[in-house]
Amino acid sequence: MRNVDLHHGSSSDVGLVRKVNEDSFLVAPPVFVVADGMGGHSGGDVASRMVVEEFQRLAEVYDPARGAEHVADAFARAQARIVDYGNAHRALSPGWHAGTTAVVAVLVDDHGVTKWLLANVGDSRIYRITEGRLEQISVDHSVVQELIDAGQITPEEAAVHPERHVITRALGSPEGIEPDFFLLPLGSVERLLLCSDGVTGMIEDQEIEDILETVPDPRDAADRLVRAAVAAGGRDNATAVVVDVVGLVKDASYDSQRQLQSLESKLGGRQ
Repeated sequence: MRNVDLHHGSSSDVGLVRKVNEDSFLVAPPVFVVADGMGGHSGGDVASRMVVEEFQRLAEVYDPARGAEHVADAFARAQARIVDYGNAHRALSPGWHAGTTAVVAVLVDDHGVTKWLLANVGDSRIYRITEGRLEQISVDHSVVQELIDAGQITPEEAAVHPERHVITRALGSPEGIEPDFFLLPLGSVERLLLCSDGVTGMIEDQEIEDILETVPDPRDAADRLVRAAVAAGGRDNATAVVVDVVGLVKDASYDSQRQLQSLESKLGGRQ
């Protein structure tokens, strides 16, 4: 796999309603993750952190020629840890729950060609910007998405549906997990966005597109997306990771040293 220089930014906020941020994220090029935990304090936040920990382990030994295998293994390890954690707590407190969604982006070597491998479980999302247009790549694992697919409701109706937050797949589910995978040519992605539904549930795709198209620095773009979600009501934790492939971004103004210092600061503040 040829070397690819990636510029990236990330931002997360607890929002205006929740007391605990159950979102976790990982920026460890070429591995990027956003996980949105469910289950309350010591449930959702722990579950999402377990996902990030397993993908951090992956990043430390990552082989791009075995990208799909590595990602599947990391999902399986995270699932096993979350299920064990949940079982231990339910033995003491019946009905206790811990789970999380996850979206993942990694660069892989596909027979000598560098590509993006994307994966999702739940309703956190992956978008790309290409030729000035926003496109959702992941497909929500949710009740309302199933109703949309069946032609029973429209996307506009889904936005206000009473079951819009009910997901059909999540890590921590006793029934197991079934991630969806997407393989994209490197050149088909100018900018990649991974985000929790605390972003997409608060601002429309058009606003997301406007921000990603008009804010050249990925750190500023991630911050703008999260701030917009909070300003729109902040009903949930909001997290965004924005990744640019250098050479494909329209605006090349980028301070790589500032990016390195920003990343070191973020990692230094993580537990």
